[in-house]
Amino acid sequence: MDLTDFDIIDAHIHQWDPHATPREFSKLAKLMRRLPVPVDIAAKLAPRRDRQFVGHPGAYLQPYLPADYRDDLGDTPVASVVEIEVQWTGWKPDETRWVASLPFGVDTPALATIVGSADPDAEGFGAVLDAHQSASPLFRGIRTMVAHHPDPDVKSFAAHDGVLTSRAFLNGFGQLAERGLSFDAWVYSGQLPEVTALAERFPEVPIVLDHLGTPAGIFGPVGKNTGHTAGQREALFERWREDLTDLAAQPNVVAKLSGLMMPVLGHPVPPRGTPTPVPTLLARVGPLLAHAWAVFGADRLIWGSNFPVDKPITSISGAVEMVSTGLSDAGASNADLRKVFGGNAARFYRVDQPG
Repeated sequence: MDLTDFDIIDAHIHQWDPHATPREFSKLAKLMRRLPVPVDIAAKLAPRRDRQFVGHPGAYLQPYLPADYRDDLGDTPVASVVEIEVQWTGWKPDETRWVASLPFGVDTPALATIVGSADPDAEGFGAVLDAHQSASPLFRGIRTMVAHHPDPDVKSFAAHDGVLTSRAFLNGFGQLAERGLSFDAWVYSGQLPEVTALAERFPEVPIVLDHLGTPAGIFGPVGKNTGHTAGQREALFERWREDLTDLAAQPNVVAKLSGLMMPVLGHPVPPRGTPTPVPTLLARVGPLLAHAWAVFGADRLIWGSNFPVDKPITSISGAVEMVSTGLSDAGASNADLRKVFGGNAARFYRVDQPG
């Protein structure tokens, strides 16, 4: 694929400043700024599940802003981005206002749309949605941190499973339909049936599956007992295949080819600043891409870099090359790849076109 003949939309990036905004990792970032301790040494003090999730904590301990993303792009021709908010403490819509104020579109890609943080289970959910919409006309939908893993040594972001099908969550979720908003579902692969049930119940709400459902441990051992044997990894892959097939039967769902280089999948973490070679990544990720292509097809797949979360494993150019090659091997044409790397994101997130 010639990447220079059309504009790429990176449909999944994160921006943060842990020194100035209230993040889960802000306290550690502020502490590390004061302590004369190398990051690699300090990281060993963090819980094992946190270390396995992030691979290397450097990206979380410093601001990651438009200029940092531009530097990571290199020559990759990304024209615009979809910012996926990482939950501020307290579900504050101020994050949407903060993101909208960042210097995108100067010597950096344009900001296409914003996906905010909000919890359908929370009291006053509708008011939070209204505040997000008032904060920026680029706001298109929400993502809720519901990823939960049964292995206690794999990092979870929800206190328990079953959140997506709880009565309180479902009662609030309908307000997305009332406002014409979308939902980004980031879950671990064992929760895919919950996403399917949610999509069946609310066919009018556009849902995007982030990171193909994050099958933790599919490429190597993580946690206490996840992906530690070839048999475990094969069983994980087969269940993921079946559950993704069921989810793809829901026409209101699209899948995001992002987060496929997250360390929690079991990727070995290379020395800092040394991306894993693309052929090595393709040998691991290729079967996931082929199955996603088979069940979702050209019109329901969207690419996103998930930077800087995927940065310990790959570069943005490496991620583009790996995904485009994997899809081409599965039968995608150049016209199909243009949809995956731009057109589908523009349609799903309702990106305003110039003029």
